[in-house]
Amino acid sequence: MNAFTIWFTGLPCSGKTTLATLLYNHLLQWGVSNVELLDGDVVRQYLTRGLGFTKQDRDENIRRIGWLSRMLNKHGVNAIVAAISPYRDVREEQKKLIKNFFEVYVKCPVEICEQRDVKGMYKKARQGIIEHFTGVNDPYEEPLTPDIVIQTDKFSIEDSLKMILKGLMEKKLVGQYD
Repeated sequence: MNAFTIWFTGLPCSGKTTLATLLYNHLLQWGVSNVELLDGDVVRQYLTRGLGFTKQDRDENIRRIGWLSRMLNKHGVNAIVAAISPYRDVREEQKKLIKNFFEVYVKCPVEICEQRDVKGMYKKARQGIIEHFTGVNDPYEEPLTPDIVIQTDKFSIEDSLKMILKGLMEKKLVGQYD
């Protein structure tokens, strides 16, 4: 099977990292050892530290994550990306550049995301302390044609994982596993 990139996108605190990590661990348990998890916060800490949160910087951040995903895929390593990636045009660009791209839209109302926010980022954004915060003072452009939409306010984490795995099997990105 050719390597793939599974791209989780959605508002901050929608559940991207939780689902991506769960999927990563599940694939490892299935014996898929050639998989890497690229979490947006971790990537920003090590790969894109100097970038800010303007549209231009966010687009560059996503382009770098996309490039890294392509390089991993080229060498037979599957990539799981969990990044807000708020702008549709740069996500679509990555979708065209990455051969086996599977987009997971982690959809959740901003009010629920705000309730889940243990770091208090939404509060700081509403107070004007954080600028360019997606969902408050910066837009999130929903995907037009994601491979799957996971509504984390309506489905459990376990059911969400099952839906993602089913979608990956239907696209033949992963095989049937027990």
